[in-house]
Amino acid sequence: MKRLLFLVLLLLLSFKGISQDTYLHCGKVIDTKNGDVLKEKTVIVSGNKIIAVENGYINPESSGDVVVDLKDKTVMPGLIDMHVHIEHETNPNRYLEKFTLNDADIAFNAQKFAKATLLAGFTTVRDLGGTGINISLRNAINADKVDGPRIFTSGKSLATTGGHADPTNGRRKDLIGDPGPKEGVVNSVDDAKKAVRQRYKNGADCIKITATGGVLSVAKSGTNPQFTIEEIKAICETAKDYGMHVAAHAHGDEGMKRAILGGVKTIEHGTLMSEETMELMKQYNAYYVPTITAGKEVEQKAKIKGFYPEIVVPKALAIGPQIQNTFALAYKKGVGIAFGTDAGVFKHGDNAKEFGYMVQSGMPAMEAIQSATVTNALILEKEEELGQIYPGFIADIIATTEDPTKNIATMEDVVFVMKEGKIYKD
Repeated sequence: MKRLLFLVLLLLLSFKGISQDTYLHCGKVIDTKNGDVLKEKTVIVSGNKIIAVENGYINPESSGDVVVDLKDKTVMPGLIDMHVHIEHETNPNRYLEKFTLNDADIAFNAQKFAKATLLAGFTTVRDLGGTGINISLRNAINADKVDGPRIFTSGKSLATTGGHADPTNGRRKDLIGDPGPKEGVVNSVDDAKKAVRQRYKNGADCIKITATGGVLSVAKSGTNPQFTIEEIKAICETAKDYGMHVAAHAHGDEGMKRAILGGVKTIEHGTLMSEETMELMKQYNAYYVPTITAGKEVEQKAKIKGFYPEIVVPKALAIGPQIQNTFALAYKKGVGIAFGTDAGVFKHGDNAKEFGYMVQSGMPAMEAIQSATVTNALILEKEEELGQIYPGFIADIIATTEDPTKNIATMEDVVFVMKEGKIYKD
């Protein structure tokens, strides 16, 4: 009998070890909901959830629990980037790689990019366009097979024939073919509905359309509207039926107006956005995802001979430098700002550079952090789970060496990363 009781005790202790709680002793905690910086807090994590936020530094009663000393750090929720391309990363061979990389190559690269993103403090991302491998990567991360951020993905972006996300742009005639809704190419209202339903069938979480021309596509215009308003409405209405929101890549103003009137939730880049369109965004409760870092990157790379195809260079030089000024004006006009970077156009893991550009353009540091936490959680309809350090929320927690409300550059130096209660960087 005594032996049986001893074995039961050992079993209970082993279970306690597995389900040990973590006590984070935090010098400062950013309250993203209220925009405050709190001092000397203990955040208690059990499993994948935050169960308490206590005043002072509380020590656990159980010897099996873990204490993490972050007393000289500033702690905040894991960051959310609303615009990444996790499958690829810019390089001089990017356009050739479409013909040389196998799906397995892309998948292994994407795994590396995902881990770099997570270790930079971005515990959640919205992936806005790839081959569909982004869906498999999301599933692998959710199953804890590989390390990476939580991914909400659009799968393949939707385009018109010859539009920014037409996968056959720039190919020789015998390789162009006639891609349709299955491949994400739309040319009618019926195509639009079918393309959305195909994305749902493929496993997408949201829809991304290319409402105007783009910079890096092998096509002449970077700004012309590329969907009719009827097509956009059909996309948005069908997406809503399937529980998905719609993001719209857009540089030109007319395409943005059509996208907003058609029902999209976010405008990506927004380079040539007029003040009239800014007012329209406020009226329709649409959010602006500026991607300033990407604009600066394409301008810089366009000056390197041979880095981009010749047809891309003038677009990059014309559009890239303008995004930051548009962001500054949109912020002053009161447009809702959602943090997003277009990582993949630049190096994954450098996402936090965006914070510096936002602050440089007039947005207070606290508001920039809120745009990457509570605002983005709201758009993803995860406002009761992500974006705050609060009891009941998922334990996505990061820390920086300094207080970012005083030095925003410290966002590029994340020294602690916890996702769903598991520590990935300490």
